[in-house]
Amino acid sequence: MKSLKQHTIWGLRGSFILAATGSAVGLGNIWKFPYITGENGGGAFVLMYLLCIAVIGIPIMMAEILMGRRARANPIMATAELCETAGASKAWTIIGWMGAFAGLVILSFYTVIAGWTLEYVQSALSGKFAGLTGDTSQALFDSLLADKSQMLQWHTIFTVMTVAILALGVTRGLESSVRWMMPLLFVLLLILLAYAMVEGEFVTSLRFMFSFNPEDVSWESALVAMGHSFFTLSLGMGAIMAYGAYMPSNQSVGQTVMLVALLDTLVALIAGVAIFALVFATPGLSVGSGPGLMFVTLPVAFGNMSAGLVIGSIFFVMVMLAAWTSTISLLEPGVAYLNERFGLSRIGASVLLGVVAWLMGLGSVFSFNDWAEKDFLWGKTYFDSMDFIATNIMLPLGGVLIALFVGWKLRDEHLLHELKFESSLLLKLWRPILRYISPIAVLVILINGIFPVMRKVFVE
Repeated sequence: MKSLKQHTIWGLRGSFILAATGSAVGLGNIWKFPYITGENGGGAFVLMYLLCIAVIGIPIMMAEILMGRRARANPIMATAELCETAGASKAWTIIGWMGAFAGLVILSFYTVIAGWTLEYVQSALSGKFAGLTGDTSQALFDSLLADKSQMLQWHTIFTVMTVAILALGVTRGLESSVRWMMPLLFVLLLILLAYAMVEGEFVTSLRFMFSFNPEDVSWESALVAMGHSFFTLSLGMGAIMAYGAYMPSNQSVGQTVMLVALLDTLVALIAGVAIFALVFATPGLSVGSGPGLMFVTLPVAFGNMSAGLVIGSIFFVMVMLAAWTSTISLLEPGVAYLNERFGLSRIGASVLLGVVAWLMGLGSVFSFNDWAEKDFLWGKTYFDSMDFIATNIMLPLGGVLIALFVGWKLRDEHLLHELKFESSLLLKLWRPILRYISPIAVLVILINGIFPVMRKVFVE
């Protein structure tokens, strides 16, 4: 095995924060968070989500970064190295393997969904949103899903965009890209917010997002909040561990993670407030319209407001950037492994894994047209099957194992060395939460995710 000590470190102090935030900020913040907030009552859901970020997301993210920085290697080789130094069973190396594989699986269908944003940028710029109604917007979206050649075109383009960044290397590719992508994303988000304040029902949106109604609290919405708080920070898929390997040794893990969690949450909240303000201002639209909120409901709002086509274009460019920073992080663990373990160039590794992800993604393209009625696993389409395996099984299982491994297996001296810049209060809180609360919470997410499917398979 090659040396585990990889010497590439982020050149600028803020690069890790931007990269980790870019990995965390994606379709989950701008697409999923607003619609699940709308479906789960608004303010009560937001409060539960923030609590879950604190007790699930932050502790596990600290643990994952710590693993990467301690070993200075990709997730697969890092877990192997840490098992050896901690005297732990090699079975724990499944953390790295499962994370890297989960990232590749998610990338395969993420580029398909991300490709829709490219189509919608083009649609907004060409004026297709003008005068849309609910029915015509749904027809526009349905025509995209039915056109497999168009779906394949955007899937291919987004995969190439991802490969191109990673092929340039850690400094010229990863670091340089996030240093312009993330500031641009934040600027576009603020433009959307300013537009929503002028054209939308901004006060109504704020009330909906931040008014706490006890009757809106339910076990079902709590489970949704727990699940999203875990997934929104890109935990369990190797990306954060891979980025942690490039993190400077003199940077505080705890302060950095809290800043990343804050930025990730702010993006979700600002996007939610802006989107709901526009939806409330458009007669006939509902904030509880589910997954179609971004691709069916919002184009109607943009198409019926002054300057809506310009703002619609800006919005989907912003979503595209968020998706792009996420796809980059999904591919990085595998690229780093092939580069560090076998000496394959980053260009070769990026192209190889990009082709693999592209081929795997063909099934997701066809899941919306030719294979729409075809069942693959547990009565689900290919796309839904891949999504279920990665997000409902592999990611939460990886999160549980990371919490248990760092909480119980790593030696105190290793932890203290990596956390020497943390406050004593943070250290006192972090270890017990990581050992006891976080694993139980993520196990609940895991069981809640797989139980309905298993019951359907074995009972019904």
